Amino acid sequence: MISIIDAHAHLWLNVDTLVNGSPIHPLEPNRSRSLFFGEERQMLPPYMTDGQNTAERFLSNMDYAQVSAAVITQEFIDGVQNAYLLQVQQRYPTRFFCFGMPELRKKGFCEEAKSLIDKGFRGIKVPAARLPQQFLSDEMLQMLRMMEQKGVILGIELQDGDAQVAQMEDIIQECPRLKIAIGHFGMVTRPNWMSQIRLARHENVYIESGGITWLFNDEFYPFPSAIRAIREAADEVGWQKLMWGSDYPRTITAITYKMSYDFVTKSQELTDEQKRLFLSDNAKQFFGFGELVDLPYIKNMSE
Repeated sequence: MISIIDAHAHLWLNVDTLVNGSPIHPLEPNRSRSLFFGEERQMLPPYMTDGQNTAERFLSNMDYAQVSAAVITQEFIDGVQNAYLLQVQQRYPTRFFCFGMPELRKKGFCEEAKSLIDKGFRGIKVPAARLPQQFLSDEMLQMLRMMEQKGVILGIELQDGDAQVAQMEDIIQECPRLKIAIGHFGMVTRPNWMSQIRLARHENVYIESGGITWLFNDEFYPFPSAIRAIREAADEVGWQKLMWGSDYPRTITAITYKMSYDFVTKSQELTDEQKRLFLSDNAKQFFGFGELVDLPYIKNMSE
């Protein structure tokens, strides 16, 4: 049994934020549901009635699904969670790698990013998909150069297709030693998704699959088209550049947490070595995890 690492998950104590002027916050009485850009959405599994998506709840899911460690990213729709995630990183240093996220929509974010790094974050998240299409400002480049100098990882999601790929090429040219994890598998179900994947031809650029089960949700489990897309990406950039991510907890409103990766382990189209690289080894090396906890299989009461 390989020690599985989830390269894309979310945590928060509460969500109450504005994105592009639209509120995102829990609804009463069932706080698992949220007002999301004016629509009621099931943000969490329905049993999470207090709206809290905590590290302890995730650890329970991870232990049950035999996932040894996870990378916690951030997004504007979560609200900024730096204070809580710093506590999580300090409390569970062997189980979580947490990204900090400055308020990138306001000037002065480079200094805020430096402060987050000084506090202990080893990664900074840029949700470029929710920024203006031309997101590479002078201050952004200043922040990225500072991150490269300090050995801090950039986590980033891009707008669909090749809309922001040219800016990424500029970033890679300006900061060739900056380690970059591109999320959502290049928005794989959108046109020109492979343009994002090809960025991983550069030495320090990797791709993680957070949200891939959401993107193929219409097809549903066991997501055969997702397997084909993973193989297509590997043919383009190599298996050593791809990492599994779940996009927990939103994805487990439709499937269980274990289902978000076992469609890979059960696939007959992938070799054991390919599965090990995708589900474990690549993320372990990229994010610098040490020795991983060994989690035994626990039988269900229904077995």
